[in-house]
Amino acid sequence: MLRRVLVANRGEIACRILRTLRAQGIAGVAVYHHEDRAAPHVRLADAAVPLDAEVPTAAYLDQAQIIEAARHAGADAIHPGYGFLSENAAFAERVANAGLIFVGPDAGTIRLMGDKIRAREFAAEQGVPVAPGILEAQPGQLAAWAAGVGFPLLIKAAAGGGGKGMRIVRNGAELAESLRVAAAEAERYFGDGRVYAERYIEQPRHIEVQVLGDGQGNVVHLFERECSLQRRYQKIVEESPAPNLSPTLRAAICGAAVRLAQAARYRNAGTVEFVLAPDGQFYFLEMNTRLQVEHPVTEYVLNVDLVAEQLRIAAGAGLSFSQTDLAPRGHAIECRICAEEPEHDFRPATGRIGLLRVPQAPNLRFDGGISPGQAITPAFDSMLAKLVAFGATRAAAASTLQQGLHELVLLGVPTNIDYLARVLRHPQFLAGQLHTAFLVQYAQDLLPPEAPEQAAAATLAALLTDADFRHAAFDVPEPHATIGAWRN
Repeated sequence: MLRRVLVANRGEIACRILRTLRAQGIAGVAVYHHEDRAAPHVRLADAAVPLDAEVPTAAYLDQAQIIEAARHAGADAIHPGYGFLSENAAFAERVANAGLIFVGPDAGTIRLMGDKIRAREFAAEQGVPVAPGILEAQPGQLAAWAAGVGFPLLIKAAAGGGGKGMRIVRNGAELAESLRVAAAEAERYFGDGRVYAERYIEQPRHIEVQVLGDGQGNVVHLFERECSLQRRYQKIVEESPAPNLSPTLRAAICGAAVRLAQAARYRNAGTVEFVLAPDGQFYFLEMNTRLQVEHPVTEYVLNVDLVAEQLRIAAGAGLSFSQTDLAPRGHAIECRICAEEPEHDFRPATGRIGLLRVPQAPNLRFDGGISPGQAITPAFDSMLAKLVAFGATRAAAASTLQQGLHELVLLGVPTNIDYLARVLRHPQFLAGQLHTAFLVQYAQDLLPPEAPEQAAAATLAALLTDADFRHAAFDVPEPHATIGAWRN
C-alpha cells in the first residue's frame, strides 16, 4: 500500500488525484510554482513543495526538482497526471532510479508507444489494423507511394501529438511543401523531425478504448469512448458508450486494444485510440500511456475509480476485477470548459475569475482546479475544468449536461460554456451522427444568436438610413443652445 504520493501536476487533474488519495487514506503532496501558490490543488494537499523557475511551465517540467521534492516530502510514489511529464520515458526512468514508484507504465513501454512509427509497426505485428502508410517518408519516396495510394494523405510527426507536425495533403502539388513544413514543426515542438504519411480518412470517428494492465500480461478493457468532437485536433466533448456503434464492431475494437496492450505487457492505465472510417473499417491511431482527460465518463458508466485502480496497480496489488466483472450501465457525456473564444477560432483567453458558481445536481460532476480571484494566464493549457453528466440513456445524459451548462457561472474570463451548450442542442449531435469534422461542418449552426445590443445597433443603423428619422433626430435645435450662459 502506498503511504504518500506526490502529484507532479497542477490544476484540475492534480485536484482530481488528490481527492482519491484522501479517500484512500494516502497522504497527497502538491508541487507548485510561485504563481500557483494560492491555487486549489495546493490547498487540497496534505503538504506542498514550491518549485523554482522563471517560467511557470518550466517548474512542472523540471524532473530533477520534482524528484527532489518527492524525497524531501517523504513520498514513496509520483503520479504524473496528464500532460507535462506524464508520457516522458526519461522521467519515468529517473523516478524508478531514485527508488520511487512511477504511477504509470515503465519507461520502455512509454518509449515504444510514444514513437508513432514504432507503435504503428508494433500494432501491425499484433494484427491490429493500421491505415496504409509509408514510414519516415522522404520527398521522392512519398511521391512514388502517393501515386499508388492516391490522395488525400496525412503527414504526421513520429514523436508528435496535439495536431503539431500534422498536415493534410490533397494533391501532388502540395506534397513537397507540406512535408517540409511538417518536419520543421515536428523538430521545433518535439526535437525530432521524423515524419511519416498514411492514407487520410475523410470524416472519421475517433474511438478510444480504456485499458488497465498489471504488467504481467493481464489486461482488461473498460469499453470505449467517443471523442470525435474536436477543434484543432483537440477534443472538447467525449462520451461513453459511443453512440450508433454495433456490438460486433465494439467487440472488435476493444479486442484489438487488449491484444496490443497484452503484447506490450502494459502496466497501469492507458488508452488505445482508433479512427473509424465511414465504411466501418477501423485503424490504430496511437496509444496514450497515461490517464486521459476524459476518464470520468468511463468511471460513470462502470462505477469505478480509475485513479484508485492506478494506485492499486502501482503498489503491486494487480487488477481488482476481471473482464467479466465489467458491465457498462447508462450513458455519460463530458464537456471540457476552456478559457477561449469559439467565435474567434477558439483563440485562448485570459483574465481573472471573478465569480464561480458550480451547479449541484444528481448525476452531474464538476472536476475543476480553479477558484474566484485566480488569474488565468497564457502560461498553461486553456482547459479550466470539466462538466460531466450521467443518465440512464444518452438523451437523459445530454439533457442533464445542457442544464448543468446553463447553470454553471464562470465570470471574469471568456469561456466556451455557451458554445458547448449549442453543440449539445444540435440535432445531429442528439442523433449521434458524429465525426471529427462535425464542428467545422456545422460551424454556422453553432454561432451564437444575435445579442440584444447587436439587434439594437442593427435597428439604429437601419433607422439612420431614413431621411425623416435623421431630420427628426438631428435637425431640430438643441435646447441648451438657446439659453445662453445659464445652467441649472
